[in-house]
Amino acid sequence: MKVDLNSDLGESFGRYKLGLDEEVMKYITSANIATGWHAGDPLVMRKTVKLAKENGVAVGAHPGYPDLMGFGRRYLKLSPEEARNYILYQIGALYAFAKAEDLRLQHVKPHGALYNVLVKEEELAREVIGGIADFDRNLIFVTLSGSRAAEIAEEMGVKVAHEVFADRAYNPDGTLVSRSKTGAVIDDAEEIAERVVSMVKDGGVRAINGEWVELKVDTICVHGDNPKAVEIASMVRQALEDEGVRIVPMGEIVR
Repeated sequence: MKVDLNSDLGESFGRYKLGLDEEVMKYITSANIATGWHAGDPLVMRKTVKLAKENGVAVGAHPGYPDLMGFGRRYLKLSPEEARNYILYQIGALYAFAKAEDLRLQHVKPHGALYNVLVKEEELAREVIGGIADFDRNLIFVTLSGSRAAEIAEEMGVKVAHEVFADRAYNPDGTLVSRSKTGAVIDDAEEIAERVVSMVKDGGVRAINGEWVELKVDTICVHGDNPKAVEIASMVRQALEDEGVRIVPMGEIVR
């Protein structure tokens, strides 16, 4: 058995520092690097790409809504044309830094509210996935495990990594519990590690109401801005390895 560990990194900008990138990077195999619209800036992008290279971590773009003030977690109404070109623009930004460091882009994982809306709005999902394909059809689209967005990507011939979340609670339909609700974010490292092992070995997780939710697991997200991110990433990786699970970049899983 093998699985990828990913984290959303490079989300500092200007004089503001967010996340524990240097430490989290030691435990993951894929980095989703902010592309400047919800977080990040050119200096941070270059630094994060270099950090990933030093640690042997694969890199991918983490595009979001143009919403720096709201950290990309507020819904914005986009036209199909805007959605496709916004994604293309942001992938291109990170590509420049990856190329400068002689790295290739492995994947694209939308951020925050954009990630969530693609699970619900099929037309928007098609345009975002189309934007990824416009840039490079070999890029992996990272989306919520079992979602309609994943099915659409497969229909369009785009590679898909089914993603689960180590520190987020699930609804019975397989969507994530809104951050505005109590219990949406889990911060107990031991509980998170146990959940992740169950996700990988048992193929699912208990929803917030106790119902069993089946999941396909290619990659596991460990949020880099969680105050316990380093402890969580370390414990999750150790727990999986103790169960004989190999931790590898998603490019070795999704072909």
